Amino acid sequence: MEEQFVWVTTRRLRPGTLEDFESAWRPGATPQGMRRAFAYWSEDGQEITGVSFWDSKEACDSWRASDPEAQRRAAMAPYVVEEREGFYRGRELAIPHS
Repeated sequence: MEEQFVWVTTRRLRPGTLEDFESAWRPGATPQGMRRAFAYWSEDGQEITGVSFWDSKEACDSWRASDPEAQRRAAMAPYVVEEREGFYRGRELAIPHS
């Protein structure tokens, strides 16, 4: 199975700011080297996890060091209470069929 490169970020948000946060969160253009991205949020709207798939760790690192990403993070900052992130390598698991 193909190895994948994934950046996962989980943010705890100030109450009632999910909609405003989502507007600030979306990049203006698709970052070079990003294949796919997903967002998952808690039922109360106070925690959001982003999962993005990249061509390589270098492509992700390049985006993270870019001016557009710095501007995006600055726009999100007023809504974020806590942030955790990590970069991972892995692959899809084969699920046995019964």
